[in-house]
Amino acid sequence: MTTEDIIRPENLVYRKPRLLNDNHMHYCPGCSHGVVHRLIAEIIEEMGIEDKTIGIAPVGCAVFAYNYVDIDWIEAAHGRAPAIATAVKRLNPSRMVFTYQGDGDLAAIGTCETIHAANRAENIAIIFINNGIYGMTGGQMAPTTLEGMKTSTTPYGRRVDLNGYPLKISDLVAQLDGTCYVTRQSVHTPAAVRKAKAAIKQAFTNSMEGRGTSLVEIVSTCNSGWKMSPAQANKWMEENMFAKYPMGDIKNTVKK
Repeated sequence: MTTEDIIRPENLVYRKPRLLNDNHMHYCPGCSHGVVHRLIAEIIEEMGIEDKTIGIAPVGCAVFAYNYVDIDWIEAAHGRAPAIATAVKRLNPSRMVFTYQGDGDLAAIGTCETIHAANRAENIAIIFINNGIYGMTGGQMAPTTLEGMKTSTTPYGRRVDLNGYPLKISDLVAQLDGTCYVTRQSVHTPAAVRKAKAAIKQAFTNSMEGRGTSLVEIVSTCNSGWKMSPAQANKWMEENMFAKYPMGDIKNTVKK
């Protein structure tokens, strides 16, 4: 078999998305960010909207997203990505505008921007990576940290009487009239990756068609912050995170 035979379209199983750069990723081994980056690059390429896409990345592990996905990016202050996305989309309504945010950014520092952008039905897509911890800044407790979960600021586990309950931000956003699509997915198995890809593509389509705000939550691992191996982190996520943050659509007003 020749090289030409191997790379024929009918023999192609997978190829690296054209929009995914060759730069070495700074994410820890086993991190979910890299998979989601790949999905975003694939979807934009498949939709043919490379020249119409603008991504907004704030502070956090995703701060260097512009290094990996070859589209136009804007850096936002911590938590402010939905506010920046609002301005970009209103000034450029023909563009597909999305934010890429972690749980500490979106559900803590940026709670106000998230809630109000969604309540105004801004035509943006929000990609929300929920790993239950501040992964970049030292492993502190995040709003989404589970009860009893140990972090650098809750070394004996999160206590409800002291720290409150884990925040199910997607469920809150789904109650707002301005949201058209809110879903919770993961990327820990091939089947989950396919579902996450379909969800992100739907959110991007909603932005292009002016249907309101879409939010795709990706329940993820942070094996470095959790002090686990990648395999252990995936197992722990399935056994603990999914009970609090179950997979599936929470709201879909455009479903046929």
